[in-house]
Amino acid sequence: MRFFEEAQIRSVLTFEDLIPAMERALIALCAGRAAQPVREMLNVEPHGGYFGAMPAVGAGIGVGVKLVTFFPGNAAHGLPTHLAMILLFRPETGEPLAIMDGRLITEMRTAAVSACATRVLAAPDAQVLAILGTGLQAHAHIEALRLVRDFREVRIWGRTPARAQHLATELGAIPVASAEAAVRGAQVVVTATSASEPILRGAWLDPGSLVNAVGWRGPTGRELDDDAVLGAFVVADSRAAVMKESGDLLLAGASVDAELGEVLASLVPVPTGGRRLFESVGIAVEDVAAAQLVYERLMG
Repeated sequence: MRFFEEAQIRSVLTFEDLIPAMERALIALCAGRAAQPVREMLNVEPHGGYFGAMPAVGAGIGVGVKLVTFFPGNAAHGLPTHLAMILLFRPETGEPLAIMDGRLITEMRTAAVSACATRVLAAPDAQVLAILGTGLQAHAHIEALRLVRDFREVRIWGRTPARAQHLATELGAIPVASAEAAVRGAQVVVTATSASEPILRGAWLDPGSLVNAVGWRGPTGRELDDDAVLGAFVVADSRAAVMKESGDLLLAGASVDAELGEVLASLVPVPTGGRRLFESVGIAVEDVAAAQLVYERLMG
C-alpha cells in the first residue's frame, strides 16, 4: 500500500484532467453506476469542528473513502479549515491500494465541479466573474472557471481587503470594496466563504446570472438570502445531500430542480433565461474519482 503526500499529488493533478473526470463521475452517479451514502458529520466538541466519513464505489470511479475534518476556527491560526485523507481499495479484491492526503484533492475537485456547472449553466458569452471570498477556494475557482469561460474581468471581494488585494495581484483580477460592487453586472458569481449569514443578496444579481455556492456551514448556515435562491433554477451536486446539508436551500424553503449529473447527461434541460444556482456541498464520488485519477497518474 502506498502513501502519497500533497506535493506528489500536486505534481500530477491538473484541472484539464480533473474537470472531465468530475463530469464522468457525476453522470455515473445519476445513472446508477456509482453509489454513495449521504455524508454523516459528527460534531467535535468543544473545539467547534466536524468530522465525517465519505465512502463511494462505482464503475470507472473506484472504491474508496474520504475522512474529512472541517474546523472553521483554523483560519485564525493560519491552518486550512478543511483537512482530509483518502483511502483507495482495489475494486476486484478489496485490497488497500493507497492512502493519500486529501486537502488538495478537496480544494481542486470542488472548483472542478463548479467548472462543470459553469460550462452548462452559465451564459456562453459570460464576461464578468465575481468571487466572494479570498481563501483557497477563491484561488482554485478562478483558475478552473477560466478554462470554461473567457472572462474579460474577474472581481474579488473579501472581508479582509489586504487578502483580496493579494489574490487579485496574483491572479490578474480586480479587488473591490463590497460584495455588492463585485456582484452587480457579473454573469457568474462564486460564493466561497465561511459565512453563516447571507453575504449575497438576490437584489444584486443580473436576471440571467449563475451563482456557484460552495461555502458550507451546514443546514443552519447560509451564504445566500432568500431572494438569491427563490426563483432560480436550482442544480445540486447531489439532491439528497443538499436537501440534508444546505442551509441556503433549507432556510429559504427551496427545492432542487436537477442534479448536475442529470444536466451534464442532457437528461434535464436548462431553462432558457432566468437565474441559475448551483448548490455544492461536496460529495464522495468526486473525491474517490479524483483520488483514482491521481493514483493512475502516479503509478503510470
